[in-house]
Amino acid sequence: MPTRYRGTRDENRSLDAFIKLMRAADSVYAELGPALAEEGLTHGQLGVLEVLLHGGGMCQRDLAGKVLRSTSNVTTVVDNLERRGLVRRARRKQDRRVVDVALTTKGRRVIEHVFPAHAARIARLLGALSHVEQEELGRLCKKLGIAVQRQSS
Repeated sequence: MPTRYRGTRDENRSLDAFIKLMRAADSVYAELGPALAEEGLTHGQLGVLEVLLHGGGMCQRDLAGKVLRSTSNVTTVVDNLERRGLVRRARRKQDRRVVDVALTTKGRRVIEHVFPAHAARIARLLGALSHVEQEELGRLCKKLGIAVQRQSS
């Protein structure tokens, strides 16, 4: 449903695109959620585990930037993952304010088990778009993200 806001043409076009973007993202998230719940994971937990799997251990602040979450949210997510034995934390000796996070052996097993099926579900869902459309969507999302970050800086 397009916006019913009575703004300028630019505002209405932008609002309409934003509504469609958010609804599409919400639909994909909603479709992915149940399978993650069956594995005992949230979207946030999966994101943290995936970043650690593919990016290696890192400080909690950098981890927050990678998963696009606040540092306080990542603290909560990491607390829960640590409680389950999936990650471990260690304070840096040189600077005790910095907390590094890494996968445990159990955490590596979990994410290596869960992620391939998750990636396949995403490929199935985005299969509604052609390969060219997926690449265009990716390009447009990246362009938008970079522009928004520049405006925020």
